[in-house]
Amino acid sequence: MSLLRGWRHHSGVRYLVVTGGVLALLGGLGGLKFAQIKSLIAFGHAAAAAGPPPEVVGTREAKQENWEDRLFAVGTISPARGVTVSNDAAGVVSAIKFQSGQTVRRGQILVELDNRVERAELGSLRAQASLARVSAGRARALFKESAVPKAQLDSAESGLQSASANAAALQAQIDRKIVRAPFDGRLGIRLVNLGQYLNPGTAITDLQSSDADFIDFTLPQGQLAQLAVGMAVRINEGLPGAHAEAAIAAIDPTLDPVTRSGRIRAAVKKMDGVISPGMFVNVSVILPAKRRVTMIGATSLVHASFGDSVFVIEDRKDEKGGVVAGRDGQPAKMARQQFVKTGEARGDFVEIVEGVKQGQEIVAQGAFKLRNGAPVVINNSVRVEPGLAPRPENR
Repeated sequence: MSLLRGWRHHSGVRYLVVTGGVLALLGGLGGLKFAQIKSLIAFGHAAAAAGPPPEVVGTREAKQENWEDRLFAVGTISPARGVTVSNDAAGVVSAIKFQSGQTVRRGQILVELDNRVERAELGSLRAQASLARVSAGRARALFKESAVPKAQLDSAESGLQSASANAAALQAQIDRKIVRAPFDGRLGIRLVNLGQYLNPGTAITDLQSSDADFIDFTLPQGQLAQLAVGMAVRINEGLPGAHAEAAIAAIDPTLDPVTRSGRIRAAVKKMDGVISPGMFVNVSVILPAKRRVTMIGATSLVHASFGDSVFVIEDRKDEKGGVVAGRDGQPAKMARQQFVKTGEARGDFVEIVEGVKQGQEIVAQGAFKLRNGAPVVINNSVRVEPGLAPRPENR
């Protein structure tokens, strides 16, 4: 009985020790977790007080420049000379001496029509003209010796003239069956085939001159008073592809009764690249006046449905208005969102009419990831230089 009581006593002590150990372990774990949660809460409060981490951005100052006033339009390239080459006389094509797209010189033979019958007749007429020439020469010699009357000499001279005229007329008819290039230029697509019968005026191909081209465009009647012959014109400035410099050559005095716009023609003076007739091009007429504009890079502009804006770099301040120092001891920077009114865009630049002043530091790279009041770190080690007439590499 005493043994049973002793065993029960020792078992109760063990249970108490195990239970106490478990409770102590749970208490220790709870205290540790509470300390961790308290530390996380404190870190969260500190992070909230410090705000989000700064964003790395590139910046550039807004600057002012003198911009030329311009009038803009869309023009069409017209050749200095362009014709549809056709035949003058009817006949069957016996020879084609050009290829589609070939460059030709003035007078170069393009197509020959069958003229065998005419050439045979020409041989007969030339023989008659040769006989008439001999007869006229004999008559002149005899007339000098008074061996023949003047009437016989006149008859011989008339026969020579008639035979020569008949041969020349037939030669001209043969020449009409040879189609030649009227001027230097580039041919279009061949429209006839060997052995084809051509009526007079059948289109054979197109020919565009290789001379300087013209640019035809229109401007509203309200802008025509600013134009004058000789004004500079630029083609496709700042765009990839061919570029050209031209000058106004003519201004049509009549207006289109539907659009109330006038036609202007500019003559190309200098060309960079290949511009073909019929191409559409962007035209800018350079006016004499210049204006002072504030401009920023196009990458600084943030577009939104409620308006365009930029981010201006400013010193970060606390609630009392004091400047907050960064980790390097220098004033910390922030980005303030500023809504702007934009004007004309030229190349990589945009004119700012309202909202930005000269010398203000504007975010140029990384503006898309910012919000108003966001802290920023400026890093201008890698910069992309904008230009008024950029010529990016074609990679």
